[in-house]
Amino acid sequence: MSTRVPINDELRSALGSPTEATLLDSSPRSRVWRVELSGGGRVIVKQIVDGGGTGPDGDARYAREVAALRLAARATRPTVAPALLGTDAASRVMVLEDLDDLGTADDWMPGYAESLARLHALTGPADTGALPAWSGPTAADAESFLTLAQALDVPVPPGAPNELAGLIDRLDPAPHHALLHGDPCPGNDLRTAVGVHFVDFEQASLGNGLVELAYFRTGFPTCWCAMSVTAAPLAEAEAVYRATWRDLTGRDVPGDLADACAGWLIRGDALVQRAHRESVDHLARVAAEDFEWGYVSARERLVHRLGVVADLTRDHDHLHALGHLSAALAVRLSERWPTLRALPTQSTRP
Repeated sequence: MSTRVPINDELRSALGSPTEATLLDSSPRSRVWRVELSGGGRVIVKQIVDGGGTGPDGDARYAREVAALRLAARATRPTVAPALLGTDAASRVMVLEDLDDLGTADDWMPGYAESLARLHALTGPADTGALPAWSGPTAADAESFLTLAQALDVPVPPGAPNELAGLIDRLDPAPHHALLHGDPCPGNDLRTAVGVHFVDFEQASLGNGLVELAYFRTGFPTCWCAMSVTAAPLAEAEAVYRATWRDLTGRDVPGDLADACAGWLIRGDALVQRAHRESVDHLARVAAEDFEWGYVSARERLVHRLGVVADLTRDHDHLHALGHLSAALAVRLSERWPTLRALPTQSTRP
């Protein structure tokens, strides 16, 4: 097998020379090898590249991942990410610990939720600036959501625009400093003998951990493998996350889960893969066409999120009108396109 992996002389001197290398599956934005070293060890070598539809942003993604891995290294016994063993900034290369992945399990969510909370709890106000702040929904997202309702002839309750403006203000990441993975999808988590570890921190940021806890309810909004988590598995995962956070920080998780879920609902970019984000108004597309990402369509993702927000906001002080609008939109989408399917259940994770 090829040993042509981008390990420079400094890394070879510190870690050993490659004797065998296997190119692993990865996104178009990186190249990843499992490498056997002359000293007998084994590592993962990851090189960030431009492309994959995201433009020339490789330097920024490399810097984010290195910074996030160094912050994640604060977790010990157990760790929550592979150790960063060496770097070569000029070539955007990272050498990482090779973790023994045990593969998936039917009851994967509690361990995932625990490690997610442990990751989020690693940082605080003193880490401001170590990573970019989380990027939340904007006024343009709110306007696109209301325009979609109008395009589908669903009346917008009078209070909805003001509620959306208040939602955007409440989702401001400035008061929060949790270490967010940025894309905590099934497949970016590895189940090891000591717990779940996260990989691929290219979109890491600092913000409110609830925006990633909301993945369980909103169908994993940045992931191709959208899925529905309900009933006892959902309740257990959220309880594990909250209990872990409380044990580590001494306080309850700040913020409102309904706000976090509503934030994902109004973001059209959460209907498409990363390469297609920040390009067009994807919520506007939903009224005219359906489009797939993974094994579900944009309309199916949207109906799921509409139902989640409608359920969470029935008695909500600040999102009552948005809840009514979400329920009405879910009905309209289902009536107009009756072949829309429910999201697959959590048992379908890759």
